[in-house]
Amino acid sequence: MFKKKMMAASLMALVLGFSTMAFAAEAPAENPFGLVYRGAITQNEKGKVNIRPVEYKVEGIKVAANLYLPADYDEKSSKRYPAVTVAHPNGGSKEQVAGLYAQRLAELGYIAIACDARYQGESGGEPRLRDYPSNRIKDISGMVDYLSTLPKVDKSRIGSLGICGGGGYTLAAAQTDKRIKAVASLSMFNSGRVRRNGFLDADIKGAQARMQRAAAARDKELAGEIVYEGFLPPNSTDEQLRAKMAELPENTLYRDGIEYYGLTHRHPNATGSYTTESFMKLMAFDVEDRMDLINQPLLMIAGEKADTLYMTKDAFAKASGAENKELFMIEGASHIRTYWVPEYVNKAVNKLKEFYGKHL
Repeated sequence: MFKKKMMAASLMALVLGFSTMAFAAEAPAENPFGLVYRGAITQNEKGKVNIRPVEYKVEGIKVAANLYLPADYDEKSSKRYPAVTVAHPNGGSKEQVAGLYAQRLAELGYIAIACDARYQGESGGEPRLRDYPSNRIKDISGMVDYLSTLPKVDKSRIGSLGICGGGGYTLAAAQTDKRIKAVASLSMFNSGRVRRNGFLDADIKGAQARMQRAAAARDKELAGEIVYEGFLPPNSTDEQLRAKMAELPENTLYRDGIEYYGLTHRHPNATGSYTTESFMKLMAFDVEDRMDLINQPLLMIAGEKADTLYMTKDAFAKASGAENKELFMIEGASHIRTYWVPEYVNKAVNKLKEFYGKHL
Protein backbone atom coordinates (compact mmCIF):
# COMPACT_ATOMS: atom_id res chain seq x y z
CA MET A 1 0.00 0.00 0.00
CA PHE A 2 2.85 2.40 0.80
CA LYS A 3 4.35 1.84 -2.66
CA LYS A 4 0.96 2.44 -4.24
CA LYS A 5 0.54 5.67 -2.31
CA MET A 6 3.99 6.88 -3.30
CA MET A 7 3.24 6.20 -6.97
CA ALA A 8 -0.06 8.05 -6.63
CA ALA A 9 1.67 11.02 -5.04
CA SER A 10 4.18 11.21 -7.88
CA LEU A 11 1.37 11.01 -10.43
CA MET A 12 -0.46 13.79 -8.59
CA ALA A 13 2.67 15.92 -8.79
CA LEU A 14 2.75 15.26 -12.52
CA VAL A 15 -0.87 16.32 -12.90
CA LEU A 16 -0.40 19.53 -10.94
CA GLY A 17 2.89 20.41 -12.57
CA PHE A 18 1.64 21.64 -15.95
CA SER A 19 -0.09 24.99 -16.21
CA THR A 20 -0.87 26.07 -19.75
CA MET A 21 -3.35 25.51 -22.57
CA ALA A 22 -0.86 25.40 -25.46
CA PHE A 23 0.14 22.05 -26.95
CA ALA A 24 2.23 21.22 -29.99
CA ALA A 25 0.11 18.25 -31.08
CA GLU A 26 -2.50 18.90 -33.75
CA ALA A 27 -5.65 16.87 -34.44
CA PRO A 28 -5.81 14.90 -37.66
CA ALA A 29 -7.82 16.74 -40.31
CA GLU A 30 -9.05 13.74 -42.28
CA ASN A 31 -12.51 13.48 -40.73
CA PRO A 32 -14.96 16.16 -41.92
CA PHE A 33 -16.73 16.13 -38.55
CA GLY A 34 -13.48 16.33 -36.58
CA LEU A 35 -14.01 12.85 -35.13
CA VAL A 36 -10.81 11.12 -34.03
CA TYR A 37 -11.95 7.60 -33.09
CA ARG A 38 -11.66 4.40 -35.09
CA GLY A 39 -14.62 3.68 -37.38
CA ALA A 40 -15.96 7.23 -37.16
CA ILE A 41 -18.59 8.46 -39.60
CA THR A 42 -17.04 10.25 -42.59
CA GLN A 43 -20.24 11.07 -44.47
CA ASN A 44 -23.97 10.82 -43.95
CA GLU A 45 -25.52 8.05 -46.02
CA LYS A 46 -29.06 6.77 -46.20
CA GLY A 47 -29.48 3.45 -44.42
CA LYS A 48 -26.51 4.07 -42.10
CA VAL A 49 -26.00 5.91 -38.82
CA ASN A 50 -25.90 9.64 -39.51
CA ILE A 51 -24.42 12.50 -37.51
CA ARG A 52 -26.03 15.91 -37.13
CA PRO A 53 -24.15 18.81 -35.47
CA VAL A 54 -26.60 20.80 -33.34
CA GLU A 55 -26.56 23.81 -31.04
CA TYR A 56 -28.79 24.81 -28.15
CA LYS A 57 -28.44 26.83 -24.95
CA VAL A 58 -28.10 25.92 -21.29
CA GLU A 59 -28.47 28.85 -18.91
CA GLY A 60 -28.02 31.18 -21.84
CA ILE A 61 -24.69 29.65 -22.94
CA LYS A 62 -24.28 27.93 -26.30
CA VAL A 63 -23.80 24.18 -26.26
CA ALA A 64 -22.28 22.45 -29.29
CA ALA A 65 -23.27 18.81 -29.70
CA ASN A 66 -23.34 15.95 -32.16
CA LEU A 67 -26.59 14.07 -32.57
CA TYR A 68 -26.22 10.48 -33.79
CA LEU A 69 -29.25 9.07 -35.62
CA PRO A 70 -29.99 5.34 -36.12
CA ALA A 71 -29.76 3.81 -39.60
CA ASP A 72 -33.55 3.53 -39.92
CA TYR A 73 -34.19 7.10 -38.76
CA ASP A 74 -36.97 8.68 -40.82
CA GLU A 75 -38.47 12.07 -40.01
CA LYS A 76 -41.64 11.12 -41.89
CA SER A 77 -42.33 7.89 -40.01
CA SER A 78 -44.39 7.61 -36.85
CA LYS A 79 -41.66 5.75 -35.02
CA ARG A 80 -40.19 7.28 -31.87
CA TYR A 81 -36.82 6.22 -30.53
CA PRO A 82 -35.23 5.70 -27.13
CA ALA A 83 -32.32 8.08 -26.57
CA VAL A 84 -29.11 8.27 -24.56
CA THR A 85 -26.97 11.21 -23.44
CA VAL A 86 -23.20 10.66 -23.48
CA ALA A 87 -20.93 12.84 -21.32
CA HIS A 88 -17.24 13.12 -22.18
CA PRO A 89 -14.28 12.73 -19.78
CA ASN A 90 -12.54 15.57 -17.98
CA GLY A 91 -10.33 17.39 -20.45
CA GLY A 92 -11.92 15.58 -23.37
CA SER A 93 -14.25 16.54 -26.20
CA LYS A 94 -17.30 15.17 -27.97
CA GLU A 95 -15.17 14.03 -30.91
CA GLN A 96 -13.29 11.40 -28.90
CA VAL A 97 -14.56 8.54 -26.74
CA ALA A 98 -17.97 10.15 -26.13
CA GLY A 99 -18.52 10.23 -29.88
CA LEU A 100 -17.41 6.64 -30.27
CA TYR A 101 -19.91 5.36 -27.71
CA ALA A 102 -22.66 7.63 -29.04
CA GLN A 103 -22.12 6.22 -32.52
CA ARG A 104 -22.14 2.65 -31.23
CA LEU A 105 -25.39 3.34 -29.35
CA ALA A 106 -26.94 4.77 -32.52
CA GLU A 107 -25.94 1.56 -34.28
CA LEU A 108 -28.05 -0.22 -31.66
CA GLY A 109 -31.08 1.93 -32.53
CA TYR A 110 -30.81 4.79 -30.04
CA ILE A 111 -30.75 8.49 -30.79
CA ALA A 112 -27.57 9.48 -28.97
CA ILE A 113 -26.14 12.90 -28.18
CA ALA A 114 -22.60 13.86 -27.18
CA CYS A 115 -21.99 17.50 -26.31
CA ASP A 116 -18.99 19.58 -25.37
CA ALA A 117 -19.33 20.72 -21.79
CA ARG A 118 -19.87 24.44 -21.49
CA TYR A 119 -16.62 26.39 -21.15
CA GLN A 120 -14.96 23.63 -23.16
CA GLY A 121 -14.59 22.54 -26.77
CA GLU A 122 -16.92 24.26 -29.24
CA SER A 123 -19.40 25.22 -26.54
CA GLY A 124 -19.53 28.74 -25.14
CA GLY A 125 -18.57 30.09 -21.75
CA GLU A 126 -15.76 32.22 -20.35
CA PRO A 127 -13.17 31.79 -19.00
CA ARG A 128 -12.27 28.82 -21.13
CA LEU A 129 -11.87 25.43 -19.44
CA ARG A 130 -13.65 26.34 -16.24
CA ASP A 131 -14.56 23.03 -14.60
CA TYR A 132 -17.39 23.48 -12.12
CA PRO A 133 -19.28 20.30 -11.15
CA SER A 134 -22.58 22.19 -11.12
CA ASN A 135 -22.03 23.21 -14.74
CA ARG A 136 -21.18 19.69 -15.86
CA ILE A 137 -24.24 18.27 -14.08
CA LYS A 138 -26.51 20.86 -15.70
CA ASP A 139 -24.94 20.06 -19.08
CA ILE A 140 -26.19 16.49 -18.73
CA SER A 141 -29.69 17.60 -17.80
CA GLY A 142 -29.37 20.06 -20.70
CA MET A 143 -28.86 17.14 -23.08
CA VAL A 144 -32.02 15.58 -21.66
CA ASP A 145 -33.81 18.90 -22.18
CA TYR A 146 -32.72 19.01 -25.81
CA LEU A 147 -33.66 15.40 -26.52
CA SER A 148 -37.07 16.05 -24.97
CA THR A 149 -37.77 18.73 -27.58
CA LEU A 150 -37.25 16.30 -30.46
CA PRO A 151 -40.50 14.82 -31.74
CA LYS A 152 -38.77 11.56 -32.70
CA VAL A 153 -37.54 10.92 -29.15
CA ASP A 154 -39.65 8.91 -26.74
CA LYS A 155 -39.30 11.04 -23.60
CA SER A 156 -40.22 8.08 -21.41
CA ARG A 157 -37.13 6.19 -22.63
CA ILE A 158 -34.15 8.48 -22.11
CA GLY A 159 -31.01 7.06 -20.55
CA SER A 160 -27.57 8.47 -19.77
CA LEU A 161 -23.98 7.29 -20.10
CA GLY A 162 -21.03 9.11 -18.58
CA ILE A 163 -17.36 8.39 -19.18
CA CYS A 164 -14.55 9.13 -16.70
CA GLY A 165 -15.28 12.53 -15.12
CA GLY A 166 -18.44 12.64 -17.21
CA GLY A 167 -19.39 9.41 -15.45
CA GLY A 168 -19.23 11.03 -12.03
CA TYR A 169 -21.25 14.01 -13.22
CA THR A 170 -23.80 11.75 -14.93
CA LEU A 171 -24.33 9.81 -11.72
CA ALA A 172 -24.80 13.12 -9.93
CA ALA A 173 -27.35 14.26 -12.51
CA ALA A 174 -29.31 11.01 -12.20
CA GLN A 175 -29.53 11.49 -8.45
CA THR A 176 -32.11 14.25 -8.91
CA ASP A 177 -33.11 14.22 -12.60
CA LYS A 178 -35.62 11.39 -12.79
CA ARG A 179 -36.23 11.95 -16.49
CA ILE A 180 -33.12 9.79 -16.77
CA LYS A 181 -34.67 6.32 -16.74
CA ALA A 182 -31.46 4.26 -16.76
CA VAL A 183 -27.95 5.44 -15.91
CA ALA A 184 -24.57 3.94 -16.76
CA SER A 185 -20.96 4.95 -16.23
CA LEU A 186 -17.73 3.81 -17.88
CA SER A 187 -14.41 4.12 -16.03
CA MET A 188 -16.02 6.55 -13.59
CA PHE A 189 -13.77 9.28 -12.17
CA ASN A 190 -14.89 11.08 -9.01
CA SER A 191 -13.39 14.49 -9.82
CA GLY A 192 -14.02 16.12 -6.44
CA ARG A 193 -12.51 13.27 -4.45
CA VAL A 194 -9.33 13.25 -6.53
CA ARG A 195 -8.91 17.05 -6.45
CA ARG A 196 -9.50 17.01 -2.69
CA ASN A 197 -7.61 13.88 -1.60
CA GLY A 198 -5.16 13.35 -4.42
CA PHE A 199 -5.16 10.32 -6.70
CA LEU A 200 -5.68 7.07 -4.75
CA ASP A 201 -6.31 9.33 -1.72
CA ALA A 202 -2.53 9.73 -1.53
CA ASP A 203 -2.40 13.44 -0.67
CA ILE A 204 -5.22 14.17 1.75
CA LYS A 205 -2.94 16.44 3.78
CA GLY A 206 -2.35 18.61 0.72
CA ALA A 207 -6.01 19.67 0.42
CA GLN A 208 -5.57 22.97 2.24
CA ALA A 209 -2.58 23.93 0.09
CA ARG A 210 -4.57 23.18 -3.06
CA MET A 211 -7.42 25.35 -1.84
CA GLN A 212 -4.98 28.16 -1.10
CA ARG A 213 -3.59 27.83 -4.62
CA ALA A 214 -7.14 28.01 -6.00
CA ALA A 215 -7.83 31.14 -3.97
CA ALA A 216 -4.69 32.77 -5.35
CA ALA A 217 -5.74 31.78 -8.87
CA ARG A 218 -9.14 33.36 -8.25
CA ASP A 219 -7.48 36.66 -7.35
CA LYS A 220 -5.42 36.49 -10.53
CA GLU A 221 -8.53 35.69 -12.55
CA LEU A 222 -10.26 38.78 -11.21
CA ALA A 223 -7.24 40.78 -12.34
CA GLY A 224 -7.49 39.30 -15.85
CA GLU A 225 -4.94 36.46 -15.65
CA ILE A 226 -6.29 32.93 -16.04
CA VAL A 227 -4.20 30.15 -14.46
CA TYR A 228 -4.47 26.62 -15.85
CA GLU A 229 -3.22 23.17 -14.97
CA GLY A 230 -3.56 19.67 -16.35
CA PHE A 231 -1.90 16.36 -17.12
CA LEU A 232 -0.44 16.98 -20.59
CA PRO A 233 3.08 18.48 -20.70
CA PRO A 234 2.74 21.82 -22.51
CA ASN A 235 4.29 22.58 -25.90
CA SER A 236 5.54 19.01 -26.23
CA THR A 237 6.56 17.16 -29.35
CA ASP A 238 5.49 13.56 -29.94
CA GLU A 239 8.94 12.41 -28.87
CA GLN A 240 8.74 14.37 -25.63
CA LEU A 241 5.32 12.94 -24.88
CA ARG A 242 6.60 9.41 -25.42
CA ALA A 243 9.54 10.15 -23.14
CA LYS A 244 7.16 11.36 -20.43
CA MET A 245 5.09 8.23 -20.84
CA ALA A 246 8.20 6.08 -20.39
CA GLU A 247 8.65 7.59 -16.92
CA LEU A 248 5.28 6.25 -15.78
CA PRO A 249 4.11 2.68 -15.06
CA GLU A 250 2.14 0.72 -17.66
CA ASN A 251 -1.68 0.71 -17.51
CA THR A 252 -1.87 3.80 -15.31
CA LEU A 253 -4.33 6.63 -15.82
CA TYR A 254 -1.89 9.44 -16.52
CA ARG A 255 0.48 7.43 -18.70
CA ASP A 256 -2.36 6.16 -20.86
CA GLY A 257 -3.93 9.62 -20.76
CA ILE A 258 -0.83 11.20 -22.31
CA GLU A 259 -0.89 8.52 -25.00
CA TYR A 260 -4.61 8.90 -25.75
CA TYR A 261 -5.03 12.67 -25.55
CA GLY A 262 -1.55 13.65 -26.70
CA LEU A 263 -0.78 11.09 -29.40
CA THR A 264 -3.31 8.56 -30.66
CA HIS A 265 -6.62 10.45 -30.29
CA ARG A 266 -5.56 14.05 -29.95
CA HIS A 267 -7.97 16.86 -30.70
CA PRO A 268 -7.36 20.61 -30.33
CA ASN A 269 -10.39 20.94 -28.05
CA ALA A 270 -9.13 18.27 -25.65
CA THR A 271 -6.20 19.86 -23.84
CA GLY A 272 -6.48 18.00 -20.54
CA SER A 273 -6.43 21.38 -18.80
CA TYR A 274 -8.78 23.25 -16.47
CA THR A 275 -8.65 26.52 -14.55
CA THR A 276 -6.87 26.25 -11.20
CA GLU A 277 -9.64 28.41 -9.74
CA SER A 278 -12.03 25.50 -10.45
CA PHE A 279 -10.61 23.78 -7.36
CA MET A 280 -12.76 26.12 -5.26
CA LYS A 281 -15.84 24.28 -6.55
CA LEU A 282 -14.33 20.85 -7.23
CA MET A 283 -13.07 20.36 -3.69
CA ALA A 284 -16.63 20.48 -2.31
CA PHE A 285 -17.99 17.92 -4.77
CA ASP A 286 -18.18 14.17 -4.21
CA VAL A 287 -20.52 11.99 -6.24
CA GLU A 288 -20.58 9.45 -3.41
CA ASP A 289 -22.43 11.87 -1.12
CA ARG A 290 -25.87 11.25 -2.64
CA MET A 291 -25.53 7.93 -4.43
CA ASP A 292 -28.44 6.64 -2.34
CA LEU A 293 -30.75 8.97 -4.32
CA ILE A 294 -30.28 6.94 -7.49
CA ASN A 295 -33.28 4.63 -7.74
CA GLN A 296 -33.08 4.11 -11.50
CA PRO A 297 -31.46 1.00 -12.96
CA LEU A 298 -27.71 1.49 -12.60
CA LEU A 299 -24.80 -0.03 -14.51
CA MET A 300 -21.21 0.83 -13.67
CA ILE A 301 -18.53 -0.49 -16.03
CA ALA A 302 -14.82 -0.42 -15.25
CA GLY A 303 -11.60 -2.04 -16.31
CA GLU A 304 -10.41 -4.81 -14.01
CA LYS A 305 -6.86 -3.36 -14.11
CA ALA A 306 -7.87 0.29 -13.78
CA ASP A 307 -6.09 2.25 -11.07
CA THR A 308 -9.31 4.27 -10.82
CA LEU A 309 -11.40 1.20 -10.01
CA TYR A 310 -11.67 2.17 -6.34
CA MET A 311 -13.88 5.14 -7.32
CA THR A 312 -16.37 2.95 -9.16
CA LYS A 313 -16.46 0.37 -6.36
CA ASP A 314 -16.95 2.94 -3.59
CA ALA A 315 -19.71 4.81 -5.42
CA PHE A 316 -21.44 1.58 -6.41
CA ALA A 317 -21.46 0.37 -2.80
CA LYS A 318 -23.28 3.56 -1.74
CA ALA A 319 -26.02 3.26 -4.37
CA SER A 320 -28.36 1.75 -1.79
CA GLY A 321 -31.51 3.14 -3.42
CA ALA A 322 -31.01 1.32 -6.71
CA GLU A 323 -32.76 -2.03 -6.53
CA ASN A 324 -31.49 -2.94 -9.99
CA LYS A 325 -27.76 -2.28 -10.13
CA GLU A 326 -24.74 -4.05 -11.56
CA LEU A 327 -20.98 -3.59 -11.49
CA PHE A 328 -19.49 -4.97 -14.71
CA MET A 329 -15.75 -5.55 -14.91
CA ILE A 330 -13.87 -5.71 -18.21
CA GLU A 331 -11.12 -8.27 -17.75
CA GLY A 332 -7.64 -7.02 -18.60
CA ALA A 333 -8.68 -3.41 -19.21
CA SER A 334 -7.19 -0.31 -17.62
CA HIS A 335 -9.05 3.00 -17.37
CA ILE A 336 -8.13 4.67 -20.68
CA ARG A 337 -8.04 1.40 -22.64
CA THR A 338 -11.84 1.16 -22.29
CA TYR A 339 -11.96 4.29 -24.48
CA TRP A 340 -10.53 2.78 -27.64
CA VAL A 341 -9.22 -0.81 -27.56
CA PRO A 342 -11.74 -2.66 -29.78
CA GLU A 343 -11.96 -5.74 -27.55
CA TYR A 344 -12.79 -3.67 -24.48
CA VAL A 345 -15.11 -1.27 -26.29
CA ASN A 346 -17.06 -4.19 -27.72
CA LYS A 347 -17.46 -5.74 -24.28
CA ALA A 348 -18.70 -2.44 -22.86
CA VAL A 349 -21.09 -1.85 -25.77
CA ASN A 350 -22.50 -5.37 -25.53
CA LYS A 351 -23.20 -4.79 -21.85
CA LEU A 352 -24.80 -1.42 -22.58
CA LYS A 353 -26.93 -3.09 -25.26
CA GLU A 354 -28.22 -5.55 -22.68
CA PHE A 355 -28.74 -2.86 -20.03
CA TYR A 356 -30.52 -0.23 -22.11
CA GLY A 357 -32.39 -2.91 -24.03
CA LYS A 358 -33.91 -4.09 -20.78
CA HIS A 359 -34.57 -0.73 -19.14
CA LEU A 360 -35.37 1.62 -22.03
